[in-house]
Amino acid sequence: MTQTSDNVTWLTQEAYNKLKDELEYLSGPARTEITIKIAAAREEGDLRENGGYHAAKEEQGKQELRIRQLTQLLEHAKVGEAPADDGVVEPGMVVTIAFDGDENDTMTFLLASREYASGDIETYSPQSPLGVGVNGKKAGDDAQYELPNGKKATVKILSAKPYTA
Repeated sequence: MTQTSDNVTWLTQEAYNKLKDELEYLSGPARTEITIKIAAAREEGDLRENGGYHAAKEEQGKQELRIRQLTQLLEHAKVGEAPADDGVVEPGMVVTIAFDGDENDTMTFLLASREYASGDIETYSPQSPLGVGVNGKKAGDDAQYELPNGKKATVKILSAKPYTA
């Protein structure tokens, strides 16, 4: 999965390939598609009141930003193995925690960069307060992290398993 330190992002080969494919699509076919949309909207006339033109230009801006993000991410990526199934919390692990030691009040999430965020499982960054608090802990350990209001919260690590897509 991913782990960022000193602008290096660790990726599995599968994740690297997925991001590289997205970059190739956005840099090629998607750029052509948006250029065609802009040209078609431009032919409709007055650009000041042309919603289709402005929407296409905004889409183009978002696409170019994503291309820059992916380019930078992949330039600094190191490809490696998925984390070991050793119960230690680290990026690429699905972590289950209990709040205040109450094993009925639990949450399961993926500790990874936002590149892995999906609707299937909630994702927390290793740099988030919760991510920093649990990273490096083992199943059975307690971990503390800072809440947005400045107070500390304690959670118990119930399990940490490698994420499989």
